[in-house]
Amino acid sequence: MVERISPRQFHESVGVEDWRILFFGASTFFPTASFAQGAELVGAIGRLADDVGSAPAVDLRRAGVTVSLFSPEVSEISDRDAALARQISEVAAELGVRADPSRVQWVQISIDALDIPRLLPFWCAVLGYEQFGDEDAVDPLGQGPNVTFQQMDEPRPQRNRIHLDLSVPRAQAQERIEAALRAGGRLVTDEFAPHWWTLADPEGNEVDVAPWRDPGD
Repeated sequence: MVERISPRQFHESVGVEDWRILFFGASTFFPTASFAQGAELVGAIGRLADDVGSAPAVDLRRAGVTVSLFSPEVSEISDRDAALARQISEVAAELGVRADPSRVQWVQISIDALDIPRLLPFWCAVLGYEQFGDEDAVDPLGQGPNVTFQQMDEPRPQRNRIHLDLSVPRAQAQERIEAALRAGGRLVTDEFAPHWWTLADPEGNEVDVAPWRDPGD
C-alpha cells in the first residue's frame, strides 16, 4: 500500500535531487544524445515501473525524456514515487544520462466558475477528457493540459474568466517572471507570493506563475 507524502518529505528523501514537484507530481527531464539513447532509458524506466506497480508519464523526444511521477491512489505523490524517482535517476546515471530538472514545467487552464458541477461535464465531453476530483478535467492520454475550475461567488468585473496556471521549479520562477516583464508583461499582484505571482500580457490576459508548493513552506 502506498502512502501519501508532502512535497517537503519528497525533497527530503535520499537520491531525488534530480526531481522537482510541480502541480501534478514529481518531474524531471533527461537530455539524451540520441533518440535511441532516450528509447533505451524509457525501456529501463518501464521495467522499474512494472516492478513496483507504478505508471509514470513518460514523454520521449529527440532532445530527451521527460518523466512525471504521481500516485492516483492517494491523489498526490507517494513514498513509492520517491523510491522510483531514486531508481530512475540511478539507471539514467548508469546509461550516462544526467538530468536537467530546470527544464520541466506544468501548464493548466483555469476557468472561473459560478457552478462547477454544471460546467465540468461540458468540458469533459467536448475535450474527450475525464473528471478528476470535483474541480478538474484531465486528458486520459496525458497529452493535453488539465482544465481546472476555480469557484467564484460572483463574476469578477474587468477580468477574463480564463487564465493559465504555470508550475515551474522554484529556482526558475523568478527568472520566468523577469523574462515575462521584459517581454511587455506586467505584475498584477504578488499578494500570494511565494506561492504564486499573477502576471498579465499587454492586453490583460493573465497567468499565475507558481513554484512547487508545500503547506509547511
